[in-house]
Amino acid sequence: MIKVSHVSHFYGEEQVLFDLSFEIKSGGFIFLSGESGSGKSTLLCILSTLLKPSSGELLIDGESVDKIKNLDYFRQSKVGFVFQFHYLINYLSVYENIALAALEDKKHNIQIILKKLGISELSTRYPNEISGGQRQRVALARALVNEPKIIFADEPTGSLDSKNSTIVYGLLAEASKNGTTVVVASHDMQIENYATKIIRLKDGQIL
Repeated sequence: MIKVSHVSHFYGEEQVLFDLSFEIKSGGFIFLSGESGSGKSTLLCILSTLLKPSSGELLIDGESVDKIKNLDYFRQSKVGFVFQFHYLINYLSVYENIALAALEDKKHNIQIILKKLGISELSTRYPNEISGGQRQRVALARALVNEPKIIFADEPTGSLDSKNSTIVYGLLAEASKNGTTVVVASHDMQIENYATKIIRLKDGQIL
């Protein structure tokens, strides 16, 4: 479970989040909705521990994030990240890109996940040799390889066509059904078809 208690955030003197409090149950598929400038990307960064809020508290499974001693290991072992841009390394193969993120005892998952995503034949190819939709599926495989408890996705289909967007949403929904908590920030209202909870933001506040 993720619990947000009275979280506010400033960039300099500009306040972008205002006293937010809510809970996300384990295994939920959460849609953070809002226009540009609503604060959803900032909130996603806070939820994923990439950004410390100016005030308030974030708890994951009852533990305050401030008390986690090794955040890097926590992120690698417990959290998966999917972004609008895949951030794959062009001089590494598909397999090597995923292996770079994988914990040693999770590397056996790589071929299993590639097969599940329908891209096992691409394992020896390089990012610039495959399509945008295939690259995003590789990025999703990288996020899933360590069997994370939570996946955070920021505009994960922003550069994809509707067909590939549907594939990505379906895979995230399947992960949610298998017990992974999925939190997606996006403009794409198609996510409403998959989400179990929608959090709508406007001007840094929950509607």
